[in-house]
Amino acid sequence: MTAYRAAIFDLDGVIADTARLHLAAWQQLAEEEGFRLPADADERLKGVDRMASLEIVLEGASRPYREDEKLALADRKNQRYQQLVTQLTPADLLPGAAQLLDQLAEWNIPMALASASKNARAVIDGLGIAHRFDYIADAARVKHPKPDPEIFTLAARGLGVEPALCVGIEDAAAGVTAIKRAGMYAVGIGDDRVLAEADQCVPSLADFRPDSCFEARR
Repeated sequence: MTAYRAAIFDLDGVIADTARLHLAAWQQLAEEEGFRLPADADERLKGVDRMASLEIVLEGASRPYREDEKLALADRKNQRYQQLVTQLTPADLLPGAAQLLDQLAEWNIPMALASASKNARAVIDGLGIAHRFDYIADAARVKHPKPDPEIFTLAARGLGVEPALCVGIEDAAAGVTAIKRAGMYAVGIGDDRVLAEADQCVPSLADFRPDSCFEARR
């Protein structure tokens, strides 16, 4: 077994259910604009950056939007999302997240975030886990969204670890694809039919065995 040297986490849907906050903010925006989200928006919005998410949301709109209008809509959505983020507490961590972060820290495994959100720092501050991460790669630092591997390769570089020695952990198909394109071991969180490209798939972090990938480092 390869003893991997670093863990790179997606945030939304892996460590905390911030995906529901994004969805709520998009729903409010759609209602204000007088249309509904696509029926499959919940799944399609996972792991997608803000402007790509907006294009999905606008599929339900009754009129086309100019580019300046799209930027204004994205800004309105983000303001609402930031309001929701202020309500986060450690109680919002998903099952197994705190325990896994604690275990990897005890084993001296460096950890990074690879999040499509530009609000990742505010989220982990609210969750009380910012001290666990050695590097944050977010949408503000990259040009290409997932499934492009850029955000994961950036996170590996930030940790000073070769991508081949990193484990990426994701709940979205686009994210798993990005991990594999980066040359990393991919752990999928969720439905193994959706995340078929993952090397390993578990229902939640509570079901992930860290010793399947990592060994304690001294």
